[in-house]
Amino acid sequence: MPNLVPPKIPDGEKVDFDDIHRKRMEKDLNELQGLINAHFENRKKEEEELISLKDRIEHRRAERAEQQRIRSEREKERQARVAEERARREEEDARKKAEEDARKKKAFSNMLHFGGYLQKTEKKSGKKQTEREKKKKILGERRKPLNIDHLNEDKLRDKAKELWQSIHDLEAEKFELQEKFKRQKYEINVLRNRISDHQKVSKATRGKSMVGGRWK
Repeated sequence: MPNLVPPKIPDGEKVDFDDIHRKRMEKDLNELQGLINAHFENRKKEEEELISLKDRIEHRRAERAEQQRIRSEREKERQARVAEERARREEEDARKKAEEDARKKKAFSNMLHFGGYLQKTEKKSGKKQTEREKKKKILGERRKPLNIDHLNEDKLRDKAKELWQSIHDLEAEKFELQEKFKRQKYEINVLRNRISDHQKVSKATRGKSMVGGRWK
C-alpha cells in the first residue's frame, strides 16, 4: 500500500475544524435534501401516473359497461322480435288449424247430412223396385258411421285421407258404370234399329201380291 501523506497545513495558519465539520454537515444536508426532493418528485410523478392509469382504467371500464349495456339492449330487442314473430307464427298456425278443422268437420257434417237425405228420400219414395233395393243395400253397406268426435288432429288427417281414397274409388267405379251404361244403351239402340228395319222389310214383303207368278 502506498504511504498516506497527511494534508499539508500551511505554516502560520490556524485550522478551524468546526468550520470544516459545519461545511461538511451543510454539504451532507444539501445532498440529503436533494435526495429527499428527488424522491418526492419521483413519488409525485408516480402518483400522477397512477392516477392517470386509474382514470384510464375507469374510463375503459365505463366504455365496456356502456358497450355491454348497448349489446344487452340490442339482445333484448332481438329476443323480443323473435318472441313476437314466434307468437305471430303460432297464432297464424292456430288460426289455419282451426279453419282446417272447421272445414273438415263441415265436410264430414255435409256427408252425414247427405247420407241422411238419401235415406229419407228412399223412405219417402215407397217404391218397391229391385234396383233401388239393391242400391239401398249397397249404400247401407258402404255408408259407415264416422265416429270422429274423439279423434285428434293426426287421426282426423288419416280419416280424411281414408275418406278421400274412398271417394276416389267410388268416382272411378261411377265412371266405369257410366261408360258401361253408355255402351249398353248404344247396343240397345242398335238392336232396336235393326228390329225396326227388319219389321219394315217384313211388312213391305207381306203387302206385295204375286200376279202371274211374279211379284207385283
